[in-house]
Amino acid sequence: MAISLEIPKKFAANIDQAKQASLEVFRPISRKYDRAEHAYPVELDTIAALYDGLAAAGQAGAGAAGGRGDEKKEVPEGTIVNGGNMSAILNSIWASYGDVGLMLSIPYQGLGNSAIAAVATDEQLERFGKVWAAMAITEPSFGSDSSAVTTTATLDGDEYVINGEKIFVTAGSRATHIVVWASVDKSLGRAAIKSFVVPREHPGVTIERLEEKLGIRASDTAVIRFENCRIPKDNLLGSPEVDVKKGFGGVMQTFDNTRPLVAGMAVGVARAALEELRKILEENGIEIDYDKPAIDQSAAAAEFIRLEAEYESSYLLTMRAGWMADNKMPNSMEASMSKAKAGRSVNDITNKAVELASTFGYSERTLLEKWARDSKILDIFEGTQQIQQLIIARRVLDKSSSDLK
Repeated sequence: MAISLEIPKKFAANIDQAKQASLEVFRPISRKYDRAEHAYPVELDTIAALYDGLAAAGQAGAGAAGGRGDEKKEVPEGTIVNGGNMSAILNSIWASYGDVGLMLSIPYQGLGNSAIAAVATDEQLERFGKVWAAMAITEPSFGSDSSAVTTTATLDGDEYVINGEKIFVTAGSRATHIVVWASVDKSLGRAAIKSFVVPREHPGVTIERLEEKLGIRASDTAVIRFENCRIPKDNLLGSPEVDVKKGFGGVMQTFDNTRPLVAGMAVGVARAALEELRKILEENGIEIDYDKPAIDQSAAAAEFIRLEAEYESSYLLTMRAGWMADNKMPNSMEASMSKAKAGRSVNDITNKAVELASTFGYSERTLLEKWARDSKILDIFEGTQQIQQLIIARRVLDKSSSDLK
């Protein structure tokens, strides 16, 4: 099947709306909420209403949640599909172009929504399709090794009883629901790890504290404790069966959805920084000439061209991962490739932009220094750079996690 990364015309309205929101809503309040960490950006309620309107008008993928592609439509075999995942990535890019912290705070567009879209049954999609879901994976005892989950979910009649603590939960104090990773049987290892939808305002759920952070300060990051939290057994996403042979591939499908979205966030921030840097360079008489070899241009112009190449490659890898998901192709390696490349590139681009803009870039007269701070998390959450490289190596070499650690 030929790959098509050309942006379909049907996404034009989505992109225009997201870009307009970035420039007219996000950018003007970006510094305000960077300084007012933990204050809820009330302006985002308008954005949430806009996305709801787009969804109601049939323009799916208007938010960041992602989806399962177009599998519910009758599509002739061999047809190239550009569906919900590509649309969600584009919105992730253009919303983050305005402010990635604010993008992560948009009501009903949480990372947990991607987890629901990835593994929920059709009945669960009906129940949870319109909630605002955060995702709770990381614990005090581990970071990137998702198989090391110690939170437990014990079946008691028609309910699961959840006990454990989760840290670094994005939108954890604002979302209406939390997708919690927990083990249903610790003796069975990683195969017994399942994901559960838990209402945030529920007996046994306690928001312990909110983190103070380097970047994405507009987005709250919570520590959440679950103590004898009882939920209906139907809140377990997907199948309750523990398949030891399959491992915990079911819940890991979540990352095939969310990693390209995070890569999209990185692409959006990188684009914003490049546009601002180009403006500053041109205002200072530095010409960027694509008809000349980089070696024949000023050092600043040559460096800008290199950074643009980093941006373009990140963008293409990200779009490929989304396109593959829409066309029902396994994209685990491509999702990790997009996340690894975009996460590393956005840090390079934003920090180099601050450097090239000199004292102007280091000051608060532009958003360059803020974007440099915000970009750091994009190489960390949803799996660090090192974890992505490990996953890619396993796929390329056809090694299991036990063979290659």
